Amino acid sequence: MSTRAGRGGQNPTMDQVAEAAGVSRATVSRVINGAPTVDARIREMVERAIAETGYVPNVAARSLVTRKSNSVALVISEPDRPYDSSFLNRVFTDPYFGRITAGATGALRPHDIHLVIIPTDSTDHHHVLRYLRQGHVDGVLLISSHEQDPLPRQVHDLGIPAVVSARPATPLATSFVDVDQRLGARLAAEHLLSRGCRRLATISGPLDLPAALDRLDGFRSYLANRGFADVPTVEGDFTRHGGEECARRLLADHPDIDGLFVASDLMAEGALRAVQDQGRRVPDDLAVVGFDDSSAALDCRPLLTTIRQPVEEMAAEMAEVLMAHIASPGRLPRSVIFQPTLVIRESA
Repeated sequence: MSTRAGRGGQNPTMDQVAEAAGVSRATVSRVINGAPTVDARIREMVERAIAETGYVPNVAARSLVTRKSNSVALVISEPDRPYDSSFLNRVFTDPYFGRITAGATGALRPHDIHLVIIPTDSTDHHHVLRYLRQGHVDGVLLISSHEQDPLPRQVHDLGIPAVVSARPATPLATSFVDVDQRLGARLAAEHLLSRGCRRLATISGPLDLPAALDRLDGFRSYLANRGFADVPTVEGDFTRHGGEECARRLLADHPDIDGLFVASDLMAEGALRAVQDQGRRVPDDLAVVGFDDSSAALDCRPLLTTIRQPVEEMAAEMAEVLMAHIASPGRLPRSVIFQPTLVIRESA
């Protein structure tokens, strides 16, 4: 039997599905709402009838029964950046955010959970919190890295399941997924020293970000333990243009540097442009190591040696942890730390 439209051209109904499957309307409802008590054979009969009739469940009605929206919010919080076209352009063009979205979507899709992307700054937090409070989503994947960002605690206080993309700057009973930032920076320092570099410098990320501080501290600490106490540093902003400007300043003040660690691939791409504009050969005159192993590393010429953080895997883990919290609201917070690896290419 196949019934793609009801009488008068109306969509198939639950009653028609029940008739096609030879079961009650209540049984069809339990199958649609995922009730675990339905016999597997009966579930298969109902699912076959749904496919044959072309029935489409009413998502709004189903949500009233299950109290689930089958949606998760990916909230990207940038408290110090205005919510304008430049902010939105960065959100949708920065390889990091693209990789986060891809990893989370890949983990959620098999469970028929939709991802709602919400960029926000500090002036817009009240709108985001109201949206979350109204139950439009079942949980939150929160991309927040600035030390003073109040959103992680505000989301926590709502009582909605949430997972943060990095170790919170202040203690908070919430799950998070991160990479060992300090280890990654130490791998960069170790590699530059192994190449024979002895006059090293670094372009850090914004120093109000715990991740940027950890990368800077990991790099400096490793070098200090090996007798390199004075490491020139310029603070960058994780953008291509910022990396180029920082590299020009470093080279003007320290023209003899022969090894450079840049705290993101985007900044490293800009830094390479500045280095090459001055006629310096990479890596012969100056070796460069980035951080992320994003698509920007492959856009560089020469190809960028970098520290890989497995962003897609980290985002997928965030999604898995969040789904566990949604399924079991009383579950204790969990932290997952991934290990970075050195990816050797042509720049160092």
